[in-house]
Amino acid sequence: MALSRVCWARPALWGSAVTPGFFVTRKLQLGRFGMAWGAPRSSEIHLSPKADVKSLISYVVTKTKVINGKYHRFLGRHFPRFYILYTIFMKGLQMLWADAKKARRIKANMWKHNIKFHQLSYREMEHLRQFRRDVTKCLFLGIISIPPFANYLVFLLMYLFPRQLLVQHFWTPKQQIDFLNIYHALRKQSHPEIISYLEKSIPLISDARLQWHLTELCTKIQHGTHPAIHDILALRECFSNHPLSMNQLQALQVKALSQAMLLTPYLPPPLLRHRLKTHTTVIHQLDRALAKLGIVQLTAQEVKSACYLRGLNSTGIAEDRCRTWLGEWLQISCSLKEAELSLLLHNVVLLSTNYLGTRR
Repeated sequence: MALSRVCWARPALWGSAVTPGFFVTRKLQLGRFGMAWGAPRSSEIHLSPKADVKSLISYVVTKTKVINGKYHRFLGRHFPRFYILYTIFMKGLQMLWADAKKARRIKANMWKHNIKFHQLSYREMEHLRQFRRDVTKCLFLGIISIPPFANYLVFLLMYLFPRQLLVQHFWTPKQQIDFLNIYHALRKQSHPEIISYLEKSIPLISDARLQWHLTELCTKIQHGTHPAIHDILALRECFSNHPLSMNQLQALQVKALSQAMLLTPYLPPPLLRHRLKTHTTVIHQLDRALAKLGIVQLTAQEVKSACYLRGLNSTGIAEDRCRTWLGEWLQISCSLKEAELSLLLHNVVLLSTNYLGTRR
């Protein structure tokens, strides 16, 4: 401040020899510079690095979509059959990836809140069960594609054997119906054998009343009659003790029941028995969760999938008939205890063989 007063005092003492224009002009220039530095920068002058990266990513994504669209149109015009397979394969990958993310969220929630499998909702339990089966099937493809250049052979095998190597996400709508019919025909081959083993076990039952009930049930099924719910539940005690409890089943019975459940029968009997126990327990837990949810809450596809899992070929049966059959299954399943799960396992044959003339 003292210096400024001295500067302004000099013209007053010496007259107009030194004009104050230089000092005023310099002060104004400094003021303008200070305002320029303090004001926000205009986006027209320079973009931030983050905005540059976003613009680049947006440009690459846009160009990729354009090129991908041209590639799809080219395949559709010149290779229509391959384009159909290519589209199904890409959609299948997307669905499988979405299933994996959903399964991961469910598992994370289970770990976070210390929730067991049987405490989940029906849809979460069913999603995890199906995803485990799909991943097991996909792991086989991953293993055989490890050697160099083996991926080309894998693609050929996938094209030639889609039913054996691919999960349902990669099947065409026609293949889904055809393959499900083929699988049901395979498990139906074991039905007469399972009924035959039940007849052979009748003399081994100590209770005469249970002997009569089991004889009547086998006769009804062999003559094409669909059994009533009380006909099956009357045999609860028979399947919880010798000779039809889960631990008392013979090796050939275990193999036949594994085939009826669409599980491979080509394993040692102890391992087959363990798999049957685990699989039947999971279905029993699913049944309890489904009874809590209510069949009316299921979509048509969910109803058909639930029936198919439990032994009924639902591909050619109307939705209302499937719901009726599923209701009968739940009445039986929810009435059984853990020690009586052998009856639930046999119910795959007893309840589905003659439903609406499905025995052909």
